[in-house]
Amino acid sequence: MKHAIALALALLAVGVARAAQPAGPTPQAIDDTVRQAIARYRLPGIAVGVIEDGKVTFARGYGETVHGSGDPVTEKTLFKIASNSKAMTASLLARLVQQGKLRWDDPVVKHLPDFAMHDPWVTAHMTVSDLLVHNSGLPEGGGDLMLWPEPNLFTRDDIVHGLRHIQPAYGFRAGYAYDNLLYVVAGQVAAAAGGASYEALLRREVFEPLELAGCRVGEFALKDAGSVAQPHGRDGDRIVTTRGDADIVPEIASAPAGGIRCTLDDMLIWARNWLAPTDAQKAWLGDAQRAELWKARTPMPISGLKKRWDNTHYYAYAYGFRLADADGEWTVSHTGTLGGMYSMLLLLPDRRSGFVFMINGDGGSARTVLGEALLKLFTAPAASKGVAGYADDLERPATPAPTAPTVAAVPRLPDIAKRTPLKPEALRDWLGVWRDPWFGDVRICAAGDAVEWRSAKSPKMHGRIGRLDGRYLLVWDDEAVDEDAWLAFAGHGGSRTLRMAKFDPDGDFSSDYEDLAFSRVGGCD
Repeated sequence: MKHAIALALALLAVGVARAAQPAGPTPQAIDDTVRQAIARYRLPGIAVGVIEDGKVTFARGYGETVHGSGDPVTEKTLFKIASNSKAMTASLLARLVQQGKLRWDDPVVKHLPDFAMHDPWVTAHMTVSDLLVHNSGLPEGGGDLMLWPEPNLFTRDDIVHGLRHIQPAYGFRAGYAYDNLLYVVAGQVAAAAGGASYEALLRREVFEPLELAGCRVGEFALKDAGSVAQPHGRDGDRIVTTRGDADIVPEIASAPAGGIRCTLDDMLIWARNWLAPTDAQKAWLGDAQRAELWKARTPMPISGLKKRWDNTHYYAYAYGFRLADADGEWTVSHTGTLGGMYSMLLLLPDRRSGFVFMINGDGGSARTVLGEALLKLFTAPAASKGVAGYADDLERPATPAPTAPTVAAVPRLPDIAKRTPLKPEALRDWLGVWRDPWFGDVRICAAGDAVEWRSAKSPKMHGRIGRLDGRYLLVWDDEAVDEDAWLAFAGHGGSRTLRMAKFDPDGDFSSDYEDLAFSRVGGCD
């Protein structure tokens, strides 16, 4: 009788807890929310899927793979998932741990003897686990110029060797700063332990057993991939294709950090594997390694926005996933950003529910707003501000503007259009070949009556140097390079140096010009 009463009370408590949770969203509510985001942000295309209690209840494509083409986005359209790739890389490592081919606490140098960080002590003590949790001491986005813009000539071996030259920004395991290079190293560890390339292992150990039939990694022919979304940006008020694919999509060094492509159908299989795994999926990755992947490893700063919108109290990085509380519920998530492509995966494990979406446009704010609006359909529908409310809140200045300004508003950044071109004679003391120990050589040399900056290993990084507000400004010729750069020359004779900085200090952290330290090593001839 006591056991029966206890069981009844337990079941009653579970029932009360479930009753306290809002019901899941209706397909109409999801569709309305997505359409409002499309309209607000003029998105060229998006694919959205929702899972409730382990079942797919919504999966739909909107818009076009290429703006103006008439080619529709569907559930089978291939998108770049960008940094959502990190969870797949972490899962590949978990498979190898499960198979006994490596351990999470293995030193990296056990598998990659040439691996080195700037500090020899860190080199000796960095483990496989450390590669995945963004607490290495590297600056935010440190070394990302070896990954992007793509394609470039940096190999994964170049990246492993270049890490030793990147100065740390904080102590080892003493903080959080998002990086990509160490996920590339993790891919190399997997290759060494698994006895095959990262791409071959990912197909064999992740794509095939989970039946992610549409996912792509490595080289493939565009014509064989079916529907493929192309990235878009803005040219004034126009939506334009940018960084479009070539006929043969090349293998890229960044794949373990952000180079995987998948369809919505694939991403829903991937999400359900975590929310409501089948017996076959549990055999693919057992409970022990699933728990390892979702353990909080590195505390992350909680933004004012997350506190205000979600009442978030904890935020941490695990192995390729982010963990947080939102409206009193546990969430597991990640996002992806890659030059005109944005993605979000958010899981509510206690509900066996969640959503995923992928955008092929200039969608940073759209992702933030749509992700919040979809989350609220689950956790707090009555309190939701909706797409318009969250969008307005996101665009609101952090501090109120003065009601009666006494001076005219001053632009935060100089007007690039006002720069003046420089002739080679004006930079004669600084022309030549310059070398950074991890980025390699660049040539600053005459190009007709102008001065050109050109990278040896990153072919898209070439541009002209001008002068703006008394400073040297490098403006890139190729739209694939995100941030223009200030140049600062110093020294004389054989000790001349060059430092760089983003034109916009708040620009994309992957444009890590501040980490470069060039020395002049030769002339232009």
